[in-house]
Amino acid sequence: MPSDWAPAFTALPRSLFLPDLMWPYDMDSGTSTVVTKSDDPGRWYAYADANVPIITQWDDGAHDGSAPGRVFTSSSSMPSLVFSMLGDLDVRSTDRVLEVGTGTGWNAALLAHRVGTDNVVSVELDASVATIARAALDRAGLPVRVVHGDGFLGCPDGAPYHRIVATCGLRSLPFAWVEQAAPGGVILVPWGTYYTFTEATARLVVADDGVSASGPFTGPVNFMRMRAQRLPWPQHSAYVPAEGTGGADRTSTTISEAEFLDGGDFGIAGFAVGLRVRDCTHVADRKRDGRRPVWFYGLSDRSWAVVVFRDGQPRARVFQSGPRRLWDEVEDAYLWWQRQGKPEFTRFGLTLTAEGQQAWLDDQADSWPV
Repeated sequence: MPSDWAPAFTALPRSLFLPDLMWPYDMDSGTSTVVTKSDDPGRWYAYADANVPIITQWDDGAHDGSAPGRVFTSSSSMPSLVFSMLGDLDVRSTDRVLEVGTGTGWNAALLAHRVGTDNVVSVELDASVATIARAALDRAGLPVRVVHGDGFLGCPDGAPYHRIVATCGLRSLPFAWVEQAAPGGVILVPWGTYYTFTEATARLVVADDGVSASGPFTGPVNFMRMRAQRLPWPQHSAYVPAEGTGGADRTSTTISEAEFLDGGDFGIAGFAVGLRVRDCTHVADRKRDGRRPVWFYGLSDRSWAVVVFRDGQPRARVFQSGPRRLWDEVEDAYLWWQRQGKPEFTRFGLTLTAEGQQAWLDDQADSWPV
């Protein structure tokens, strides 16, 4: 934790903003557990104080039971991540801040403790989440303005902002945030591509002329996506015919499974490939009997590919079909990343203008649209 945030952390424990019924999430196992404050207060407070993410809503509020729902849709991030992002945001005591995604209200409260309640505006799409957060902020004595609305549009009547921070993952950034930021202001946002679940925090600085914002990624994160930017998962049967790979073009590759899947959901390799291969997503099947297929689906057409890794085999078989040769694109992107010296997250960056987004490597020496 940056030392200057310690007073806010001491004054505003996370427990003040958590519901009676919550679901702490285990990052290693990918599972959640049910904890109720009224039934087991000791366990509830232990989780509230622990460095774990806590799910506070399932299925956009449609879930009403104690067992976990299908998809978690609101949460309280692990404290180490909260304070890491606040450190990256570099808030000054006189700054005006826009938060996109109120959640429990804890992050807004920490900001308000630093800059004052009148200087924080938080926007939340879910009406129920906004109402609960507003009440929690009032109880904490920090009546931040919580707007029920679409954070993608920002909040123009509170602009200009010196800092804008998103607490949800985005794939496409709105230029409205640049327009509502002061020159030299900072936009901090978890950003990624549809290729992988891996995201990284982009720290963009608004240009003095206000026509762009640009900056490097600070490190890997994983957030719930902004609801309007969720990916409807491709149905395998809509891409691959019932007879399977028989009619596809066949090639092979010497890239190994260990190389290609290194790092999993937080790996830099997948993040880098996603920056170079647009409109594509992929999924790695479970390994069975030493065999693991990795499937690729085009998002702009019905192109598909699969690479089949087998233990002990020097080459993996590749099958491709459709207007695009997705594996060829992915392999080219992966080999490009290797030729650049396998750059880490912080060597990549993002620029946002009214015309769109561009990713870049090493201070924009090499850039391309994303």
